[in-house]
Amino acid sequence: MRRVAVLVVLAAACAVVASPASATNECKGLKVCVPIAGPWVLAMPGQVQYQLSCPKRFIIGGLDAELSSRGIDVGFVGGLGSPVNPGITTSQSVIFLGRLLHGRDPAPTFRPHIGCIPAAGGGQRVPTAYHAFPPGKPSTRELKQIAVRSGVHGATAACAKGERLVAATHAIGFRVTVPPTAALAHAVAVSQRISGGRVHLTIRAGPSTHAVVQVDLVCGVLP
Repeated sequence: MRRVAVLVVLAAACAVVASPASATNECKGLKVCVPIAGPWVLAMPGQVQYQLSCPKRFIIGGLDAELSSRGIDVGFVGGLGSPVNPGITTSQSVIFLGRLLHGRDPAPTFRPHIGCIPAAGGGQRVPTAYHAFPPGKPSTRELKQIAVRSGVHGATAACAKGERLVAATHAIGFRVTVPPTAALAHAVAVSQRISGGRVHLTIRAGPSTHAVVQVDLVCGVLP
């Protein structure tokens, strides 16, 4: 019955976030795995962050990415712990880090992929005799996903009550099956400013862009 339940969950997850077949390896070596593909995220010379999440009761067991240009560097934010494995290094979601290092691609983009496996719990830290603090969670991340509409529109995002804004970034993603053309990539422009502990965005877009803007807030947990 447990195997049947897992298969039902997998089928439901695939129905919601099915990813097209590709040469990516996010599920390589994993017996039970749900592959999930994100949008094509516009890369910049400055670091771009994009978060991708697994369905409920699943954690990330593998990662990969597709690049429109060899000059794009992609990594991810992982948690500290030993051994390095799902449930410790990764959780239900992951932050991909992309940066354009070089190249003449007029629309440099990367597409993040994750392989989701049934959650089995993470490791546990062993206390030591020292009085140093182990790595904790002094900050949280708040995400806001904004569907892009044609024209000029504003949007705001803020940390939860009792938290303070430490940093904010945004990423532009295109929900297309292949890397966006230069015309499509340049059809969306976003400007960001921070005022009064809130992030204010101005989004300019042409018609039929099929894009999304993800705002990523790093929020400090007040003592």
